[in-house]
Amino acid sequence: MNDVIIKDNSFLRQFETTVNGHLARIEYSSQERKVFLTKLVVPEEITEEGFRENFIKAVLSTIQEKNLRVVPTSPHIAGFLRKNRLQYKEMLPIGIRI
Repeated sequence: MNDVIIKDNSFLRQFETTVNGHLARIEYSSQERKVFLTKLVVPEEITEEGFRENFIKAVLSTIQEKNLRVVPTSPHIAGFLRKNRLQYKEMLPIGIRI
């Protein structure tokens, strides 16, 4: 399950992917050149090993392609960035520490 296809639903302000008919999403808000990742919602029907991590990686990759900074306000996403600090530290705005 490494190929997670992300859709940026800007109307609902969330990144989405569908797995077996179930919608997983990361809600966000934007301000200037920053994306605040506010909530991770993964239905309990999605049980694939490592799905959350792959979903977060795909969303961060999408944000990185747009050359934006990320501010994780969701505990799950902040924890992921804390574990992968070296890989994603350049995506954090100056002054934000995880």
